[in-house]
Amino acid sequence: MNSIQRKILTLAAAVMFVMAAIWLSLTYYNQKTQDQYNSILQRYLHMNEVTNASQQTVTALNNYLVNPNPKNLQQVNSNKERLRVARLEVMDLRNAENDFALTSYMNLIDSLIETTDRSIMFLSEEETEESTNAVSEATRMSKYISEMTLTLLDSELKTYDRFYRGIIEQSTELKTFGVWLLLSITFLLLFFTYWFSRSITRPVQKLTQAAKELSRGRFDLKVEVTSNDEISFLAKMFERMRININNLIVEIQQKAQLENELQQNKLLLQESQLRSLQSQINPHFLFNTLDTLSKKAYLEGSEETSDLLANVAGLLRYNLKRLDRSVTLYDEVKVLHQYMEIQNARFTDRLRFNTEIDESCLYVQIPGLTLQPIVENAVIHAVEPLEDGGTIDFRIAQDGERVRIEISDNGPGMQEDKIKEILEERGVQTGGHSTGIGFSNVVRRLRLFYGMNDIIEIESGEQLGTRVILLIPKVRRSEKDDKAADRG
Repeated sequence: MNSIQRKILTLAAAVMFVMAAIWLSLTYYNQKTQDQYNSILQRYLHMNEVTNASQQTVTALNNYLVNPNPKNLQQVNSNKERLRVARLEVMDLRNAENDFALTSYMNLIDSLIETTDRSIMFLSEEETEESTNAVSEATRMSKYISEMTLTLLDSELKTYDRFYRGIIEQSTELKTFGVWLLLSITFLLLFFTYWFSRSITRPVQKLTQAAKELSRGRFDLKVEVTSNDEISFLAKMFERMRININNLIVEIQQKAQLENELQQNKLLLQESQLRSLQSQINPHFLFNTLDTLSKKAYLEGSEETSDLLANVAGLLRYNLKRLDRSVTLYDEVKVLHQYMEIQNARFTDRLRFNTEIDESCLYVQIPGLTLQPIVENAVIHAVEPLEDGGTIDFRIAQDGERVRIEISDNGPGMQEDKIKEILEERGVQTGGHSTGIGFSNVVRRLRLFYGMNDIIEIESGEQLGTRVILLIPKVRRSEKDDKAADRG
């Protein structure tokens, strides 16, 4: 969260940054101009150094001719070396405008050094006249060097005259730029300061307006403050308080309404209790009636009719009593056989039901009414529409820590979107199901019962039939947790 203090620090940092940027820019420009001045001055000093070195070389040479001793000779050599160094520094001043003159200048310096060496050599060989002539020639060369230095300096002054004028123009432009820059920075700082102050005062104004509305009893208006500082946190707490008060008012209103409805519904309570008793009596009456018809049919010699009525009674009793609790796989298989005997009486040879059951798996717990709705779905969609009927295969087998239950048919198959609808528990009850329990309902109850999603698979294709695979854990997750807690 950005606090108000952080916003102030940001403003100060922005001002410091702008000031530092201006200072760096001016410092850079000043340093650049100073470097250019230094470069030009160094050019002049290097050329002047050549003149001084040449003159001092000639002076030292004359002193040596008058008094040829080692000290004076060393002075001559020192000045010659100084002249060579000055020559090298002047070579760096070469450009397109002074190339020819500077080349002559370098040659003249070389000639002076050579003449000086020749004069010393003649003196050492005691050829006084030749040595004197060489000194005179060196003196003339020194004068030529001085004159050419002045010529080069004059050329340099003409060359850099435009530069001097440019610097003066840039200084004038810099002053104008400084004035505009100052005005621009002032405007930007004023704008930023206004925006900064508004970012603080606007949320405060909204919060104040919301407080006024709440004081008038309007708790349905949402407190909205678009900010990211302490004021935003205060507004959120204010909004939470408004919601709590509004919820309390709504709760009081609902309680009052519920008390009113409770008084009105007291008269209907006895009637609903009587209807509840009646709904409990009717199934028992139906079971007793079916049992009586079954026994009567058996006494009259209609054993098939008697078995059919007994299966219907058993199936109906199981459907009404077992839906809300778990049963063993044995109970589910038993009621499935009752259901298939009823369907065999209906379809005769058109329905073929094959089973392959591993009886060691029948102890596993499973939600009531799981297998019969799946098989019923196969009967309705795979057997009933076909003129020649169909085959349903039912298989129970071990599969590691699970029990694998397969229900397959040779019907027309199931479409992909229908499979997805069932697995996503979006299916509705299919018309014609005697139990009234849809396929998706079975899937939902299985997942809730075992606490996992990978409990069912559906394989199908057009004209390839349908196979429903249930992977039932031998021990439920809650039972595992209870056993682990007992061992702990």
